Amino acid sequence: MSVILTLVLAAQMLSAIVMIGLILFQHGKGADMGAAFGSGGSGSLFGASGSANFMSRATSGLAAVFFVCTMALSYFGNLRPASSGSVLDGAAVVAPVPAAPATPAAQIPDNKSTAPATPAVAPATPVDTSKPATQIPTK
Repeated sequence: MSVILTLVLAAQMLSAIVMIGLILFQHGKGADMGAAFGSGGSGSLFGASGSANFMSRATSGLAAVFFVCTMALSYFGNLRPASSGSVLDGAAVVAPVPAAPATPAAQIPDNKSTAPATPAVAPATPVDTSKPATQIPTK
């Protein structure tokens, strides 16, 4: 099975590379010099469409080989035996992080303290909302 899969994959890759090369070597439909001056089928015997030459036939044959190899690879890729477990069964197990040690009771302040409490954040200055121009910063 592995040998067949390797051969199909190699055939697909070779057909793709050769097909790319053939497509790049072919010239476009209107690439003739006469096409720039209004002569549609300047160099062809059968009109503007032209006849199929070796490169176009080889490209279509290689495209067929490429698609057959693609279908074969997708078929072989779905032949894996169905597993009854989950994908996560093979995941690595992570050890839990130990909890931080408890704070000793001597470090916790009690409510009998005589020091005044200071606010952590200074109170915000009131904004005059009656004048919207005062809220826009000026240069």
